[in-house]
Amino acid sequence: MSIVSISDGVGSNIREKDLRAFAAQLHVETLDDKDAEDYLTLLRSLEAVLRSIDNAPDYIPPDLLPQKTLEDRTFWKPASKDNPFNGWSHQCDIRAVAPVSKLLGRRTLAIKDNISVAGLPTTLGLPQSLFPQGNGYPISPVDAVVVSRILGAGGTIKGTSTCESFCASPLSFTSATGPVHNPHLHNHTAGGSSSGSAVLVAAHHLTSRGAVSSSGQTVELAIGTDQAGSVRIPASYNGIYGLKPTFGLVPYTGAGSMSPMIDHLGPLAAELEDIAVLLEVMAGYDGYDPRMTPETPLAHQVKPYQELLLQARQEIHSTSKPGHKLRVGLLKESFNVPGVAADVRDIVYQTATRYFEAVGACVVEVSIPMHQQGPAIWTAATRPSMSSYLCQGNPSGHLSFLSPHAQIQWPPSQETYDTLTCTNPAVVNIMLSEKLVQGSSKAGLEAKAHRMVFALRAAYDSALENVDILVTPCAPSVAMPHPDLNGLDGRPASVLDRLGVAVGLTSNTCPFNVTGHPALNVPCGFSTAEGHPDVPLPVGMQIVTRRWADERLIEAAALFELGRQLFHTAVDSSK
Repeated sequence: MSIVSISDGVGSNIREKDLRAFAAQLHVETLDDKDAEDYLTLLRSLEAVLRSIDNAPDYIPPDLLPQKTLEDRTFWKPASKDNPFNGWSHQCDIRAVAPVSKLLGRRTLAIKDNISVAGLPTTLGLPQSLFPQGNGYPISPVDAVVVSRILGAGGTIKGTSTCESFCASPLSFTSATGPVHNPHLHNHTAGGSSSGSAVLVAAHHLTSRGAVSSSGQTVELAIGTDQAGSVRIPASYNGIYGLKPTFGLVPYTGAGSMSPMIDHLGPLAAELEDIAVLLEVMAGYDGYDPRMTPETPLAHQVKPYQELLLQARQEIHSTSKPGHKLRVGLLKESFNVPGVAADVRDIVYQTATRYFEAVGACVVEVSIPMHQQGPAIWTAATRPSMSSYLCQGNPSGHLSFLSPHAQIQWPPSQETYDTLTCTNPAVVNIMLSEKLVQGSSKAGLEAKAHRMVFALRAAYDSALENVDILVTPCAPSVAMPHPDLNGLDGRPASVLDRLGVAVGLTSNTCPFNVTGHPALNVPCGFSTAEGHPDVPLPVGMQIVTRRWADERLIEAAALFELGRQLFHTAVDSSK
């Protein structure tokens, strides 16, 4: 490493006592005076370099600048009566002037509020007070790559959807704007952190079927982000499809990062065809995202997922046993994960067996003992450095483009602590966890966890040599009531009371974020919640396949749909 220049120290705020404090944090108790003088000069030189960068003009690549749209990018907050599920963060009406394709055909979409839409605020589900300006949310100067691609495919963006605080909750009560309600049952969780995206799609689907009456605007499709299950879990609770694509297939540029190795963008929709077309629109190398790999296709070489699904549908209806080539593995350990409710376990296991067998598929149990370690591996591989990306907005060490606008105040303050402890103490835990690891954790432990990720990936890959898809429960229960945040006797709920309701909720989803396997929530049945025996609540089945074979999930879900139809037709005819 070379030193680019030596500063004269003029204007520096760093003093020798600061240097010695830094050294003490490295457990250096004795520092020679001359060494201290020289190291102080070197630190002041770095300070001068950083100041020069801070004072330099910023840069935004031209292809990340806002797409030209038919109308000005105005936005508004919907009135409560027009936002009955609290799914909207801000609304707009954005269409490209000259779309390059008609793949989306002016379909309406919502974009999760940690994904940049130029001209709109980015809230990250946080109160305004946590941002440097304090009196307003930062306005995005860029369109995330997926937003540009959606507009270029003719989609109409109707707004940004409510997301959970810092996207750090699998439930839906932590956003600064209040809880997001499940359209199947008010005051029950919609899942998180892509809560608003899932609710707006599910409400649209239910309204179109006459199952619910909504006074607010809904959308046909939505985009979410998924670091531990944040697309799949809300899809499960809301009874729609939600895909976490293969890691590196869809560029993450322009979205808020939790940890680069687990960041995924994914589509939510009520119909498989919409999942396929959205994936086709969003996928492909973008030149900015270091999550892309040598296996990532160029944008013009993305698989025609919509056409592949159409072909699969045609083949399905041309034979009596359309699923005879499909090998389905029921992942034994996933059904015994702590917290999986008995009704969910039984519904997923039974429907997977019955419906896949109805189309002639081979259904077997598969054991992957290491799946039980997956949540611990996910935690140890990401939590030690998560605050650096999530809270401080730091890059990963690989060249990447992080949007310059959505940065909270750092270092945090007492106000930050108080605010987050009252809304989502998981974020405070993330901050404290990084300090714990920096201060006392064994060196190399995070790196060992990364090596164990490769072992976990190999375990899944090995199982997928013998079956085409793995089946697990997705969310471990049906939608539960929002927790009482007032606690007992009117006192605020404790930190553990707020976090305890989510313990283990992502145990079947988060392992596939670190290994990168594609995973899809498939609506598979209904159960009920305590006190509401007459309200059917969705149960979700997760299916997983080999990396870079995302179309196989969509095709398997199509077979599952047909199997449901054939099974119930056979049952009805036998009565």
